[in-house]
Amino acid sequence: MKLDTVVAIRQHKTIYRDGALCIKLFDADYSKADVLNEALNHARIEETGLHVPKFHEVCMIDGKWAIVTDFIEGKTLAERMAADPEKRDEYLNLFVDLQIEVQSKTCPNLNKLKDKMNRKISQTTLDATTRYELHTRLEGMPKHNKVCHGDFNPTNVILAEDGTPYIIDWAHATQGNASADAARTYLLFCLNGDEETAAKYLDLFCRKSDTAKQYVQKWMPIVAASQSVKAIEGEREFLLSWVDVVDYE
Repeated sequence: MKLDTVVAIRQHKTIYRDGALCIKLFDADYSKADVLNEALNHARIEETGLHVPKFHEVCMIDGKWAIVTDFIEGKTLAERMAADPEKRDEYLNLFVDLQIEVQSKTCPNLNKLKDKMNRKISQTTLDATTRYELHTRLEGMPKHNKVCHGDFNPTNVILAEDGTPYIIDWAHATQGNASADAARTYLLFCLNGDEETAAKYLDLFCRKSDTAKQYVQKWMPIVAASQSVKAIEGEREFLLSWVDVVDYE
């Protein structure tokens, strides 16, 4: 495989194109277990029938782990939104429809979202009382088994040249409560400094999925705390601020 054409550079990984193939090459010190888990998630999601790039293999290139899939010719929804602001609401509608389609699927072998969040909350720097309150609130939330992407944002949706939307980056996929995944997406828009789109997104998601906004909001401190563990300093402060403003029941 040739690593001549760089498509994107992300934290701890670089994306290359080699003809019809997309090669995600991880840093040399990246966790082998996390690479294999992402590859397994992708393969399992492919079996649900969702539009994802076809998975080919996991391999090592110059001592680094790589995941190889089809390369999808097209632009991300984020790029489309930036290039054509007049169609921003149209793209946001498509984005929400895709998320609801993802959440309509089940994939019994995926890790459980609630288990992951409990583990992450235990790893936070929050005091014991706050951790206890978060664990208690999480345990009290309804238990679902819907597919949750875990990092659903417009950069992870590629519109192919024929108009087909493909969803990429399944590293954080789990099965669990759809509203937790919506809370994560809302916080991602906020982290990106786009609170206007965050608010529009939440309104759209709740209307299209017939979900009470208060229910999604109840997930936000739980999701924010769990996502703060590996966040960079500025993002960690923002996420933990969502925990501080909660009035626990």
